[in-house]
Amino acid sequence: MVFAGSYLPLALILLAQDFDYAFLKSGICNPILNRLGCAIPLAHPAFSLTIFVLCLLSFCFTLMTLSLARPRNFVDIVSVKYVPAELMSYTLPYVVSFMSIGYQDTGKFVGLTIFLIWMFWISYTSGQLILNPLLIAFGWRLYEVSYRFPGEKIEREARNGRALIRGELESGQRRAQVSVQDILIMGAINDKGQEAENAGT
Repeated sequence: MVFAGSYLPLALILLAQDFDYAFLKSGICNPILNRLGCAIPLAHPAFSLTIFVLCLLSFCFTLMTLSLARPRNFVDIVSVKYVPAELMSYTLPYVVSFMSIGYQDTGKFVGLTIFLIWMFWISYTSGQLILNPLLIAFGWRLYEVSYRFPGEKIEREARNGRALIRGELESGQRRAQVSVQDILIMGAINDKGQEAENAGT
C-alpha cells in the first residue's frame, strides 16, 4: 500500500487521460431530473476510478502509518546532509515516462503493470519502500545522517545513512527514532525541547 500510494500522480494522469471532455459541452447532468440517468464521463470508469481510489487510499494509509509511528530509541545526531532530490528521483521520472499510456492501450497497460511489479520488488528488496516523493508536499524531508547512541563514544552511522523526518534536522540534536526497513523515522522536538530532556530519564 505504501508503494501504491507513491504512484498517485500516475493514477491521476491516467484518470485525466481517460476523461471524455466532450461531456463538458453538455453541462452538468442532474440525476434527479434526468430520467435516463447520467453517464460517467470516463472511457473506462471501472479501471480508472478503481486504480485512482486505490492509490489515493494507499497514500492516506502511508500518512496515517507515519503519524502513528512512535519512535522510542534516542540517538545523538553527529552530522546531517539534506538530500532533496532523492525522493523526487524515486518516482517522478517513471510517472512522466508513462503519461502517454491510456487504459485503451491494452498492451501498453499490461507492460506498465509488469514494470510496476518489477519496481515494487526492487524497492522492497533494496529497503527503499518507505520513500515516497509525495511526502515532500507534507513537510517530510530525507537526510543522510551519522549518529551515536547516548553514552557511547563510538560514532555509528544509520543503515544506508538515511533518516526520514517531518521538519528539519540539525547536528547536535537528540532525536527518538524507529527503523522501517533501512530508513530511520525520527520524531520531532517539541517547542520546549522536552524530548531531549526525557531521553536521560
